[in-house]
Amino acid sequence: MKGQIKLAQKQNATAQQLLDSVVEGMKEKKAKNIVVLDMLNLKSAPADYFVICHGESDKQVEAIARSVDEVVKKNTGEDALHIEGQDNAEWILLDYFNVVVHVFQQEKRNFFDIEGLWGDARIQNIED
Repeated sequence: MKGQIKLAQKQNATAQQLLDSVVEGMKEKKAKNIVVLDMLNLKSAPADYFVICHGESDKQVEAIARSVDEVVKKNTGEDALHIEGQDNAEWILLDYFNVVVHVFQQEKRNFFDIEGLWGDARIQNIED
């Protein structure tokens, strides 16, 4: 299916729906360079999946994070367990336990290089 994230076979529809909802929320606010890191096979991973994107300003980062939160709530009924970084909106993290969402400003994304840190994860780039 075009636009749907391919999960490892052992994941259920809820994880698929959560990931799809996160990506939908990101796309609604024109997030840049959306990637999913599948970390199911990594022993020390803090979550099953990271979903990462960036915006071009603090306002866009805020809008993307808000959109993700709203779309996930609407589609799945899930609330983020924890949200960090809203004060300066350089890097907002939304924690859905097995899925962790990272919304960066591009400069901070480049600096922290989450994709590089978890280079052993399976990386899937999402088309705009």
